Amino acid sequence: MLKKYNTLKSGDTVNVKFKTKIKDVCKKKGCWMALQLPGEKESFVKFKDYAFFVPLNASGQDAVVSGKAFVSEVSVAQLRHYAKDGGKSEAEIAKITEPEITYGFLADGVLISK
Repeated sequence: MLKKYNTLKSGDTVNVKFKTKIKDVCKKKGCWMALQLPGEKESFVKFKDYAFFVPLNASGQDAVVSGKAFVSEVSVAQLRHYAKDGGKSEAEIAKITEPEITYGFLADGVLISK
């Protein structure tokens, strides 16, 4: 999947389905998750039309996601918001000072292994 992300430019999308481990989940309601990619990279997943959520305890489980992969730049404010939702400390949140290029994913389906 990382190879596909590396071929995309900001604004491009590609329909894809892939399997990997869940690194992190929104601790408030399961409205996003981070998926493991090679080399300490991750794909940040939101859910199409906010139509579904994942279990709050899904971290570490295998998942298959289906949807659109894309590359984008995320602002400092948005990164701090996600860090707060992810349960990061104020000190960790304060260290976020630069926007970052992220590997995004808009899922229309998620299958989590038991």
